Amino acid sequence: MACLAKGNLMPEFRKIVLTTSFLSLALVNNPASAVGVTQSVEDALNFYHYGNKGAVKIDLNYRYENVNQDVVLDKPIGGVPLPNAKQPDTANGNTLRLRAGLLSPTFFGIQGYAEFEGNLAMQEDFNSLRNDNKGFSTIADPEKAELNQLWISYNGVPDTIIKGGRQRIKLDDDRFIGNVGWRQMEHTFDSVLITHTSQQLFGLVVNAGYIGNVQTITSTTENINAPILNVNYKVGDYGNIIGYGYWLDYTEKENYEKSSETYGLRFTNYLKPGDTYKVSDNYGLVYTAEWAHQQDYGHGQTNYEADRINLMGGFTAYNVTLQGAMEQLNGSGKNKTFDTPLGTNHAFQGWADLFLNTPDNGIRDVFGTAIVALNRGNLILTGVYHDFSDDTGGIHYGDEWDFQALMKFGKHYSVLAKYAYYNADKFNTDTQKIWLQGNISF
Repeated sequence: MACLAKGNLMPEFRKIVLTTSFLSLALVNNPASAVGVTQSVEDALNFYHYGNKGAVKIDLNYRYENVNQDVVLDKPIGGVPLPNAKQPDTANGNTLRLRAGLLSPTFFGIQGYAEFEGNLAMQEDFNSLRNDNKGFSTIADPEKAELNQLWISYNGVPDTIIKGGRQRIKLDDDRFIGNVGWRQMEHTFDSVLITHTSQQLFGLVVNAGYIGNVQTITSTTENINAPILNVNYKVGDYGNIIGYGYWLDYTEKENYEKSSETYGLRFTNYLKPGDTYKVSDNYGLVYTAEWAHQQDYGHGQTNYEADRINLMGGFTAYNVTLQGAMEQLNGSGKNKTFDTPLGTNHAFQGWADLFLNTPDNGIRDVFGTAIVALNRGNLILTGVYHDFSDDTGGIHYGDEWDFQALMKFGKHYSVLAKYAYYNADKFNTDTQKIWLQGNISF
């Protein structure tokens, strides 16, 4: 697909995405007519065959991102500043991503889906990891076009869906298996996934599958042999007990050390925002307790064992949620760290993304989160403070402030402003990131 993007596909994508953008701006600038037009668009994009629903799916996402870093070191801990000529320039990215998909109606239990994804870089003063702009700080949103999803599913077995092909997979909180949904291009998996929801055992959901390839956020492909298993059981109103095992065996030499096997157990009532254990109509509790063990596996060249501990507690009162938490990923040297290469890691350990890969000494992240929902839940304000150290607490890496404001306009439109500032102590460098985003999704 990369060759096509450089040839005939990318110019056509530019025309499509810009035309869609202009139509979207017309709707946003005329709210009075937007309601009627929105309903017309919904009706036009959904179709039926003998009562079975199919749909055309559109997701358009504009983003401005700014990355400003202080003096960059030659290595994260104990390094020396890079020469002035190698210090990265401030990155500025204006990107527009379009996803367009076609979901078929269900025929005799069979349904199919195909989805195109393309990212247009209208300003490319950044290192996308694919554009050779190494003089800038990194914004991992390359200008590429690709087949994002192509799958077929079958639901003819009672309480079971079997899905095969290139697909989006999100398990639990996306820490281990996720789509990296924050980036413009997402993780998708060439895989088979079987999902069974038991009607006899109330609340039991089993996800079992196999991943053969990973299409990454930079539009590259990584080969992997990865059986996955996730078993989720609902314990009344108290929460969910989840057990999981992930066996990741990377088969290309440059990725051997990313191989690992992980076993874990999780108890939580916070599967998505808004979940609480209700104390009364206006008050609730949120909590998570999780432990996982990881070790070398498959083509991994280094013997190691590492643990992860994830604890969170908090409460909700009316439209306010306050949480305190600690996540620790252990490490004991190079290639001996607890890692989650298939996870949505941007959502963890700070939005500045300084810890997408676990440091050799591990990491302990102690953090607090405040979430306020206003305007009937359409405006959501979030603030997070992180304090980072190694897994013993002996080396203070730094701290970080994160802020976000998300405004939703009905089901299909939203705007977002987001900010992250990492204040370095003994790890990496001071980093500030600013995002402005608008999304239209049908």
